[in-house]
Amino acid sequence: MLPFTKEKINKLKCGEEVFLNGLIYTARDRAHERLVDCIEKGRRLPFDVRNQIIYYCGPIIQANRLTSCGPTTSSRMDIFMEPLLNAGLRATIGKGKRHNYVRTFCKKYKSVYFLTHGGCGAYLRKCIKSFKLVALRELGPEAIYEFTVEDFPLIVGIDSSGNDIYSDRMP
Repeated sequence: MLPFTKEKINKLKCGEEVFLNGLIYTARDRAHERLVDCIEKGRRLPFDVRNQIIYYCGPIIQANRLTSCGPTTSSRMDIFMEPLLNAGLRATIGKGKRHNYVRTFCKKYKSVYFLTHGGCGAYLRKCIKSFKLVALRELGPEAIYEFTVEDFPLIVGIDSSGNDIYSDRMP
């Protein structure tokens, strides 16, 4: 299923359950600040965001072992979303409601927002088959990691038409 293309994303519908297989990248608040700074200054990003997914997660890694990788609240990353989508990012994963303008971004850039299970970091780690540090080691758990996932459980929270699972206007 990965990497995502606009055609694949357009087939996903709000509320649909998906089990993801492939590569995803983690990033939280401070990593997002750095990524957007790179974009704004015309610098190369530490990984190619085109047709990729960012998981809002600060994994807990102890003695080179992933112990937990639950989602963090997505709305904190909303202010960084448009530059990343404009650079080609196709999807994000997190938990919770997004600001209304994120629906507009998903529609404009043909992207999708996935929800995963909050409070289940130890369970979700079982879906991570491998991981590696990609960038920003100095940020600790907010560093950027690449995860290889297998049957990672997701729900389409906002689809590429802007339909939002939290909205009363959901089809």
